[in-house]
Amino acid sequence: MTDFSHDGGLWTARLAGAVAGSAISLAYLLPHGRREAATRFLTGVACGLVFGGPTGIWLAARLDLAVTMGRGEVVLMGSAAASLCAWWALGALARIAGKWSGKGG
Repeated sequence: MTDFSHDGGLWTARLAGAVAGSAISLAYLLPHGRREAATRFLTGVACGLVFGGPTGIWLAARLDLAVTMGRGEVVLMGSAAASLCAWWALGALARIAGKWSGKGG
């Protein structure tokens, strides 16, 4: 499931999950500007597309949902989670770096 095959349904689920994870996280950690928003959004989508499969498999196994969920649902869940985590990590690091550099992040 983590390969980059030509299965359009899984790619659609990966993209939808990645975009959803980035969009949901906007409500929790608002960016300070357009540049930060664009950078964090694109990073979230990229991480969701790349790490969506493995994250979904790990979450499904950890939550004991692997038997009840389909492949598309696992990838969708994993992409959203990976994207959400990337948003939070990049946002927190940008603010910490801004405070340490004296720019007021």
